[in-house]
Amino acid sequence: MMMVRRGLLAWISRVVVLLVLLCCAISVLYMLACTPKGDEEQLALPRANSPTGKEGYQAVLQEWEEQHRNYVSSLKRQIAQLKEELQERSEQLRNGQYQASDAAGLGLDRSPPEKTQADLLAFLHSQVDKAEVNAGVKLATEYAAVPFDSFTLQKVYQLETGLTRHPEEKPVRKDKRDELVEAIESALETLNNPAENSPNHRPYTASDFIEGIYRTERDKGTLYELTFKGDHKHEFKRLILFRPFGPIMKVKNEKLNMANTLINVIVPLAKRVDKFRQFMQNFRPADEVFRCVPLSP
Repeated sequence: MMMVRRGLLAWISRVVVLLVLLCCAISVLYMLACTPKGDEEQLALPRANSPTGKEGYQAVLQEWEEQHRNYVSSLKRQIAQLKEELQERSEQLRNGQYQASDAAGLGLDRSPPEKTQADLLAFLHSQVDKAEVNAGVKLATEYAAVPFDSFTLQKVYQLETGLTRHPEEKPVRKDKRDELVEAIESALETLNNPAENSPNHRPYTASDFIEGIYRTERDKGTLYELTFKGDHKHEFKRLILFRPFGPIMKVKNEKLNMANTLINVIVPLAKRVDKFRQFMQNFRPADEVFRCVPLSP
């Protein structure tokens, strides 16, 4: 019984070894059959150790160089053709614009530069008149009024957010900051213009700017009112500028003397008059006089 079992185990081990060898042989044959051809066989290049190997490489390189030259020449011809077509289309478009302007009765603007400049100024002044700079217009409701936003050198205060939120815009957008800086610089150029000031006037700088307000109407432009320190106490310089979707224009430059100006502040003070009086005592300068008059509810 033991001999039969040993013989069976030996036979099974031989069969397993033969099967493993057979599988290995089949795998090697499969790999050899499925391996892609090498670059040399695909390109049909001669071998380097063949007698004509060097000449074969030179011939192939010359053939590739010739193909490259032909390809470059073809690209140059296509670029030249595209340039010619682009020039023709530009000429056609230009001629079409001229014909359209003539058909509309506009024609070409052959007027002298002086007349063109005068027409431009007339248009800009018409935009100023439409923007309620010098006079207001009647609106249907208070919601149709465009509110002003105030700003200083560092901050911008918006009214659209209301008082429930912090009205200060931070950080200020770069485009808005550049716009307001340009308006302040334009105002400083006007203030320092010798034609509008006395010869001995002091130069104005950005530190003289106190505050400004501005608003933008979508179909007209942006209105700026800028306030600067004056030459004396209680004096201020106020400049009104307007940007009609173009260069900034000066509308008004006036001097304000607030020495004898009475300012009325109306606030609800029911049952809080003493607190308000204490606040004004701490707030007022030494040479100012404030009078608190309580109003009946």
